[in-house]
Amino acid sequence: MPRYVALLRAVNVGGTGKLPMTELKAMCIDAGFADVLTYIASGNVVFSSKLAAAKVKAALEKRLQAYAGKPVGVVVRSADEIAAVLQANPFPNEPPNTTVAIFLDEPPARNALKDVKGQQDEQMRLGKREIYVAYGSSGMGRSKLKIPAAVQGTARNINTIAKLA
Repeated sequence: MPRYVALLRAVNVGGTGKLPMTELKAMCIDAGFADVLTYIASGNVVFSSKLAAAKVKAALEKRLQAYAGKPVGVVVRSADEIAAVLQANPFPNEPPNTTVAIFLDEPPARNALKDVKGQQDEQMRLGKREIYVAYGSSGMGRSKLKIPAAVQGTARNINTIAKLA
C-alpha cells in the first residue's frame, strides 16, 4: 500500500488555522488511511492508503473543509517524492532550518521567479513541483521575500522534510 505525506497550508502557523493534530489524525483514519502519524503541529501527516494521490487529497480536503468551515490547502506527495525533494535540495551547504522547499500542486513555470519582490540575500531555485529557498543571514523572520508563484504553496524546512522522509 502506498505511503503518503500530506502537508496542510496555513495550519497552526502564526495563530491561524487552529487544528489539533489529534483531529487531523482522526480525519485521516475516518478517510480510511492506515498507519497514520503526525509530525509537529504545523499540519504534517504521514499515512498509507490504497487511493491515488489525487483521491487522497480530495478526501482530506473535504474533511478539513467540514471541520474548518473553509477550504484548507493540502499538498500530497508519495514517500518517494518526499525523499526526492530532500535529495534534490540545491542548497546542501546552507542551514537546513532556514532552507525550505515550497510545495506546489503543479510544476512551477520556468519563469516563476521572474516576479519575485523583496529579495535580499535569499537564494532560490525551481524544483519539480517545488520552489527551494535558502534564506540568507537575515533569516526567514526578517525576510521581505514575496514569490507570487508560491502563494498557493506550503513551505517546510529541510529539517522537517528529512523527518518526514
